Amino acid sequence: MTTHISTPDRAPTRTDPRPAFFSAVSTACDVVAAVSPTQLSDPTPCSEYDVRTLLGHLVAVLNRVTAVASGVAASTTPRVVTDVTDDAWGAAARAALPDLEAAWADPAVLEREMHLPFGTLPGAAALAAYTGEISTHTWDVAVATGQSPAWDERVLTDALTDVRRKLPTEERAPGIPFATAVPVPDDAPAVDRLVAWQGRDPQWRPRA
Repeated sequence: MTTHISTPDRAPTRTDPRPAFFSAVSTACDVVAAVSPTQLSDPTPCSEYDVRTLLGHLVAVLNRVTAVASGVAASTTPRVVTDVTDDAWGAAARAALPDLEAAWADPAVLEREMHLPFGTLPGAAALAAYTGEISTHTWDVAVATGQSPAWDERVLTDALTDVRRKLPTEERAPGIPFATAVPVPDDAPAVDRLVAWQGRDPQWRPRA
């Protein structure tokens, strides 16, 4: 049986996903800026990436969300940005913001079809999906570098609702960039429930 991310109804989205997305991006930028160059080779919960590569992926995702808003297929954009010096990751993340904000400024973009690696979605659904991805990678960086971000609980709760609707619980097919969901208590913090649903172990910590 083929596993895939569900495509939401094509009816207009009632809730504008942009405030939640940009709140998640703000948290991400704060976490990226707090990473020390001495931590760039450290492991992360995203096992294929060390801290440096994960920062490069986060910046690439910001650029990708800008690109898809203008009709570029996500699969044609880089997965990782590599041309950033060790002490400039925070600046690189923040430098992506003006183009990102401009690309999503017109509400009409929320109804535009966008081509993502896991399917074609209207802009509103695509941006909601990216809110969950950005938040999860922010958690990856934070836990790998010993940070405790000031999470926006409403953003996390909404992202969890969205990802549960789109991402199945059963074995996930090749091409879906998330491992099988990790069981967590129903009363676990929202960030733990979000990252667990996307295949992370909330108890992961770097080895001493």
